[in-house]
Amino acid sequence: MSFLSKIRKAMGKCLSSRPATPPTAPMGVCLYVLDRYVVIDNGIMKLTLSKPEGIVTGVQYNGVDNLMEILNKEDNRGYWDLVWSEPGGPGIFDVIKGTDFEVILEDENQVEVSFTRRWDPSLKGTLVPLNIDKRFIVLRGSSGFYTYSIYEHLEGWPDFNMAETRVAFKLRKDKFHYMAVGDNRQRIMPMPDDRMAGRCQQLAYPEAVLLTNPICPELTGEVDDKYQYSCDNKDNKIHGWISFDPPIGFWQITPSDEFRTGGPTKQNLTSHVGPTTLAMFLSAHYSGDDLVPKFRNGESWKKVFGPVFMYLNSTWGETDPHILWEDANLQMKTEVECWPYAFPLSEDFQKAEERGCVTGRLLVCDRYIDEQDLYASSAYIGLALPGEVGSWQRECKASSSTILSKNYGYQFWTRAEADGFFSIKNIHTGYYNLYAWVPGFIGDYMYDTTIAIMSGSSIDLGDLVYRPPRDGPTLWEIGYPDRSAAEFYVPDPKPEYVNRLYLNHPDRFRQYGLWERYADLYPDSDLVYTVGVSDFTTDWFFAQVTRVPIAGRKVKVLEGELGQLKLDFEKKISNFQNQFASVREKMDVKFAVIEDMLKKFLEAKPNTVTSETKEATDGQGRGGNPNSLGRKKSRGEDSGGRRRDAFARAYYYGGEECRVRFNDSKAEPPHFSTRLIGRDNSIARHGIHGLYWLYNIVVQNSLLIEGENTIFLTQARSSSPFQGIMYDYIRLEEPWKSSSRKVIFP
Repeated sequence: MSFLSKIRKAMGKCLSSRPATPPTAPMGVCLYVLDRYVVIDNGIMKLTLSKPEGIVTGVQYNGVDNLMEILNKEDNRGYWDLVWSEPGGPGIFDVIKGTDFEVILEDENQVEVSFTRRWDPSLKGTLVPLNIDKRFIVLRGSSGFYTYSIYEHLEGWPDFNMAETRVAFKLRKDKFHYMAVGDNRQRIMPMPDDRMAGRCQQLAYPEAVLLTNPICPELTGEVDDKYQYSCDNKDNKIHGWISFDPPIGFWQITPSDEFRTGGPTKQNLTSHVGPTTLAMFLSAHYSGDDLVPKFRNGESWKKVFGPVFMYLNSTWGETDPHILWEDANLQMKTEVECWPYAFPLSEDFQKAEERGCVTGRLLVCDRYIDEQDLYASSAYIGLALPGEVGSWQRECKASSSTILSKNYGYQFWTRAEADGFFSIKNIHTGYYNLYAWVPGFIGDYMYDTTIAIMSGSSIDLGDLVYRPPRDGPTLWEIGYPDRSAAEFYVPDPKPEYVNRLYLNHPDRFRQYGLWERYADLYPDSDLVYTVGVSDFTTDWFFAQVTRVPIAGRKVKVLEGELGQLKLDFEKKISNFQNQFASVREKMDVKFAVIEDMLKKFLEAKPNTVTSETKEATDGQGRGGNPNSLGRKKSRGEDSGGRRRDAFARAYYYGGEECRVRFNDSKAEPPHFSTRLIGRDNSIARHGIHGLYWLYNIVVQNSLLIEGENTIFLTQARSSSPFQGIMYDYIRLEEPWKSSSRKVIFP
């Protein structure tokens, strides 16, 4: 009988009338403090922690003595960890082990215990300079346990960087074989042994393997890679594992994103082969060094991470084991509704009555779309540390200049209603800016006035108006501005690199090796995209990647038909670890300018905007993006159209650079360059976006000719196969003061 058949047979038992053993009826919470362990028992589950380290060594539930992997050492079962470094030094992985134990509360309704590790100068260079207080909570009648931590860096302590911190749980591999990270992202998973030599083939990086001789033969030929199960913070509220015999679910529930860095679209790991489940609080994944907190000049800092909830469930009297996932989702919604929790006893965790709220309505003013302000339907609206336009996505801690605000890097986000109204509740006290971005519009909004949140405060901002960057009507566009490249063409993977979960799946971009598929799909001729004829969902490859030096791709606008576009990629060869011939891609954007249109460009009055990011300000907020680069225009200089690129970009460790040239592929210096940006590695990690960059590029009329014009887009870095760009949206605008039409300004 095959391994998978055994699993299915066990699943069949769940589908039969045989009930699983129900948990014991709730009793009061009991605490047992032993010499080397602390045991907390509420009659439903029993949690065992090492003392004084505070490592989860055992979880007893539903007749199973231990859900944690008993084959692992005790300090490799359930633990908090972090990755830190001294400035300029290598990263150090640290499983956080307490040195002191304390009972915070013990009664029949709740037990809260603390495991602390304090830093002193004698530990310099050996331990991260933080005081860390790990807490665990068990409540009466609760099927699971909570954990949270308080990290503190005191004034005058050494400088350091912190690249990651999280909670990890390693479950029993003989029990947990089915993983769920979403309604449509669930599957039987490989065993950890399948990733060992003799059972797999190593692929381009250590996390990715091809299963060649797995314990479950049905998985042969599939790729396993933990990054295939990542998701955005906004979607990362619940994930975990199911055991079929007995039917048990182990779920990690994160009820709030406030303590995570990078905002709602920051991508993080979830669960993966181990079986492992993670609660990620801070990481450089999909963002790079921009989201690594750097503590300098002895600055003080303190932050609460969590609480998160480890929820356990089982079935009895039910027929479908997948009811465990549905039940866990209901529990997740309950946890979200209960946030902020009333029961954590650290004074650093603010309760609901200590927090405030902000309400208002966001409108969008774009007179080239509508003469009336538009509702900012489904806009992402949030509070984060005071900063610049769009700074929220790179914010990961308070600076020393804002530390008195008592906001140490928390963010609070919501989605606007269809009519633009929004309400952000349960905001930690401190000083914030309000930030927003609206699907369907480029750029970022920021409310100029700093918002002070006090305990119990309720602030109504009224109507706010976002004026997205705009200089004239759209001549042509590619894509949809939603900070993702998902709308473009994402190919099927090579047959030998399949993860069957993502076949015929909306997240097909999560397949391994898609960066190689461009050369496979176009071995002999260029990709041609014609605006008005081609469809970007089928004809625009989702990433501009390095590749072997064969025919490129071309985008051009046909003469006489304004708005048609073709791309042409030229390649330059370099070596990647002596194995991969990578190339720099050049996209030739060719478009027709007919006589009347050229006249509009030539007659355009001088544009007095002094930056390539036109930041429209209404006294309440401003639009644009501080990352829009380019030389400044002097008053009286003649202007042309404006080309806007929104990058949901990704690149490998060397970074990437996009150079833009108009009608001269050899122009030096290029007419525009993003300069070196990057290090988020999103393409290799199967992301469909990285950090968001908006570039506004002035097309001087002296660069244009009547007839066919070409814009050359060159990805100028080529040290690895993973360097590249994912475009969110590309648009060419007509000069903003055109004699051919009446433009209505607010």
